[in-house]
Amino acid sequence: MWGEVTAGLMVSRPVLVARLLELEAAGACTTAHVRAGAQVGGVNVRTVWRWLDAARTEGRVERRPRARLELSEQVWEVLAQAGGNVSVLHRHLKDAGGEVPSLASLYRVVRRDLEAGRVLPDRVVVRRAREEQRTRQALADLALAGPREGGAAKAAARRPPHSVPAASEVLSSGESGAVTGVALPAGAQLVGTSSVRAVAEAIGQAMAAEGAVCVFGDPGRGKTAAVRMALHEVPPGWKVTWVPVPVRPSVSGVRRAVFDALALPGRFPHTSARADAVVAGALGEARVLVVDEAQRLPVPCLEYLQSLWDHPGTRITLVLCGSGSERALSRLPQLASRVGAWQEVPRLAAEEVPAVVTGFHPLWRTVPAPDLAWIDRSCAHGTFRMWAALTAHLQNALLTTADAAVDRALLGRLLRRVAPPL
Repeated sequence: MWGEVTAGLMVSRPVLVARLLELEAAGACTTAHVRAGAQVGGVNVRTVWRWLDAARTEGRVERRPRARLELSEQVWEVLAQAGGNVSVLHRHLKDAGGEVPSLASLYRVVRRDLEAGRVLPDRVVVRRAREEQRTRQALADLALAGPREGGAAKAAARRPPHSVPAASEVLSSGESGAVTGVALPAGAQLVGTSSVRAVAEAIGQAMAAEGAVCVFGDPGRGKTAAVRMALHEVPPGWKVTWVPVPVRPSVSGVRRAVFDALALPGRFPHTSARADAVVAGALGEARVLVVDEAQRLPVPCLEYLQSLWDHPGTRITLVLCGSGSERALSRLPQLASRVGAWQEVPRLAAEEVPAVVTGFHPLWRTVPAPDLAWIDRSCAHGTFRMWAALTAHLQNALLTTADAAVDRALLGRLLRRVAPPL
């Protein structure tokens, strides 16, 4: 009969304990009330008495919270070094001594943190970082012993360190007119062609709207050089960051590449959510984010870049550059529709070649215009990279061959050297 009375009733612990305390304060709480409470609470009578005792002594009507097991950063590094093998981590903790959680608890905690977004670093990366740390420590130890020995150690200590430009600094140009990040033969300098002016105009319009631009074209046409020249001088308050695209990139790899390119302080966060928050915070100032070789990016990586650009707290002008980058963007229409300018870098026009190559390097000023046209028609085909390679070979030939004359015989030999085999 008692079961029929309580059938269908189910009361939570806070509600039950609060009602029993009210009855107790009124002096009306009896054993029958506790038995009835145990029945509707689905627990033992002794459990209800224990709940009441906890409420009287501790003022607690809820369950006592269990201590949450957390793994330290050192433990995660050991797990990464073990390739994610939790059993190896458990044996390592037992060998280290102290209180060790059970293997099942370790499995549960690792699974919980991984599902929450924590990234387990690759063991090769962890091993490389540890070796670099040991090398830095060894160098520091050697530096401590150097001043007592004198000589070269003291001279090295007085030598100023080499200044390495940060990835976010404005690109600077040298005395030769070459822009940092573009390899040129000795004595060469970049030339502002019509393509460079078009790229600069497209990027400038994108910066004004904080939009996106895609710079594409066949390999060797000077896309990267044109973008670097366009970003050689940016308005005050703007910064330029070049993000290198790794081979066969993943979202985590691109996230790490952006973090490193921004030169952010501290270690790379182990959770994707924390890393995204740090990167988004750094992108809150006006910045041009250049992604070279963007054709390597799969759709998930492009979606990650789009998420950075769409973030309400970021101020990014996104420049995607590379041969085939326009085809890569076509795989993600959501991002392609946001591109404000599709700027192609074409081949050098035949009538543009003499002025461009003679401005590129003074060696070509000694070559007649018909020979320049013949070189472009036979080999270079308006490809700027081919002209740079020919310039280096011509310099080497003039330096190593006595009484060498710049004629079609020499030029023809050099053309066969740089032309790819068919």
